[in-house]
Amino acid sequence: MIPKYRKQFNQEFSDEKYTRLKEILKQKGGIEPGFRISESPIFLTKEFESKLIDASESIISQIKALPSETLQKAIPDNCRVPNDTDQPHFFTIDFGVCKNESGVIEPQLIELQAFPSLYAFQKAYEETFCEVYPFLSEIRNPMPHKDFKQYLKDLIVGDENPENVILLEIFPEKQKTAIDFALTEQLLGIKTVCLTKVKKEGKKLYYENDGQLVEIKRIYNRVIFDELDRIPDLKTEFDFREEADVKWITHPNLFFKISKFLLPLLKHQFVPKSYFLHEFPEDENLENFVLKPLFSFAGSGVNLNPTKEITDAIEDKENYILQRKVTYEPLFEDINGEFSKAEIRLLYIWKENDERPILLENLGRMTKAAMVNVDFNKKDAIWIGSSNAFFGEG
Repeated sequence: MIPKYRKQFNQEFSDEKYTRLKEILKQKGGIEPGFRISESPIFLTKEFESKLIDASESIISQIKALPSETLQKAIPDNCRVPNDTDQPHFFTIDFGVCKNESGVIEPQLIELQAFPSLYAFQKAYEETFCEVYPFLSEIRNPMPHKDFKQYLKDLIVGDENPENVILLEIFPEKQKTAIDFALTEQLLGIKTVCLTKVKKEGKKLYYENDGQLVEIKRIYNRVIFDELDRIPDLKTEFDFREEADVKWITHPNLFFKISKFLLPLLKHQFVPKSYFLHEFPEDENLENFVLKPLFSFAGSGVNLNPTKEITDAIEDKENYILQRKVTYEPLFEDINGEFSKAEIRLLYIWKENDERPILLENLGRMTKAAMVNVDFNKKDAIWIGSSNAFFGEG
């Protein structure tokens, strides 16, 4: 994809530049990324970008047209949080870079979420790629840094004092995405707070800063709520399901409502056919589908080769989907003449009074394994891990 940029990058690449790329990111965040940084950006054509946008816009329109009660069915009763909102503040959508039966390269929807991904990190990552490889600046994201920062500030901080806004996570220092938390703090002037440190008095929430209790008025939520039940002996003063005088950015219920739950309801040429497991038709061939739990994160629980024995053994079939397999095309050539596959996540924000979300950035993931998860790659593989997509003329 875009041979001239791939050729130039591969010619300019060196282990020293890769080390420098990682070192600059470490300096910017103050800590090393907890995930593998790919050596290479992903180069894609403007035509492919148009296909991504077209599919996303169609999906957004279909979601907006769904009745509220349909989305409410996605929320497990034990995870329902009060004071729900109609639309998410964040909307992220993942596409595989695939080849269709006619040999045309096209995106195929993998999943979608109303959960914030690495917004601050990806902007810093894109900028760092351009610092190390200046020729990339001619095809970089056209949104200036100051506009990106203002969009996120308006969304997350709003009219509040930044000290009354927190990034909420569970044991943030242990998370692989801790560098994004650090970059978000720098960008917005807010604090990252562990859920175990949140204090509750009546309906008001507080955190401690320099020995003083500070009221929390807005929460940039990075906690995946349903994962809290999997942490044994977790002690917190605040339970998400309790009423609290706080504004969620984004509301925890949206994690369930905008999720794989929607895949069977969406239709588009770039959306693979999906079914809820309990509604899987007898005339479909199971071998053509991937089994996915509705609310797993980072690919956990996905089965690329489900069998009838496996699906029959699942008791809560309504919490699983079967999604038609897509073929990720190995297009991205490394310096050894080997090829990686890729997935692109579009990172939108959705302001409360806006009809449509705004595309801020993208997140790329590269792999040479069957799944787009670095853990499944060989240890010595290159051109794998977290990346960023640059779009140019072919």
